Amino acid sequence: MGQSTFAFLLSTLAGLSTLLGTIFIIFQPKNKESILITSLSFAAGVMLTVSISDLLPSSIASLSQTFYIIPSMIICMIGFVIGVITSMTIDDKLPDQQNHLKRVGIISMFVIILHNIPEGIATFLTSNTNTSLGITLTIAIALHNIPEGISISVPIYYATKSRFQAFIYTLISGLSEPFGAILAALFLSHWISSTMMGLLYAFIAGIMTHIALYELLPTSWNYHQFKKTIWAFLIGILIMIISHHFL
Repeated sequence: MGQSTFAFLLSTLAGLSTLLGTIFIIFQPKNKESILITSLSFAAGVMLTVSISDLLPSSIASLSQTFYIIPSMIICMIGFVIGVITSMTIDDKLPDQQNHLKRVGIISMFVIILHNIPEGIATFLTSNTNTSLGITLTIAIALHNIPEGISISVPIYYATKSRFQAFIYTLISGLSEPFGAILAALFLSHWISSTMMGLLYAFIAGIMTHIALYELLPTSWNYHQFKKTIWAFLIGILIMIISHHFL
């Protein structure tokens, strides 16, 4: 299997992991609130850890191939801030998602597509140049895609009572990740340099940090089951530290 094929496979697996969120419309567990709380907080821990322990160090390492260490750190922080601002801007421009259940699910789908396309690009390009980091990034994205799948499938199902509609909407959002990988393979892979990779790592770290700290974790915290939120968050961090050690 070629490196590009493997990179595309990782991007596809990361995207299709969104479908795992539909398991909760199949088995319909009684305590749906607890599942949402732990999933969101767990994903926040995963995303924050992979940003700090993998993406930012990799960004500085890539930039250091061209620049001295201090300029590399400054450029990394600029890319990180741009990622945070981009994620904030996307969230700010989207309409309120708190009305009808089906509207919540559909808007959530478009939000996740907006996030998944650059994630697919990042996963493909990262895996194509650094297999170890690509696998780690795939794990992180796959884990946080599960609660994203919940955020689409559960409101769609309870609004329409159709498992098929809930599944299709969730599938569309998941396929946006390999779509991003295709864009990277066709148009971006021949133009990538170590400097561009360094900026991309920092940019994605900014997006993931913003999603973790300003979306996932606060949403979990708002349910006021603080022990579940904290433990799930810490378990997410621990799993990514362990995976980082072995990968």
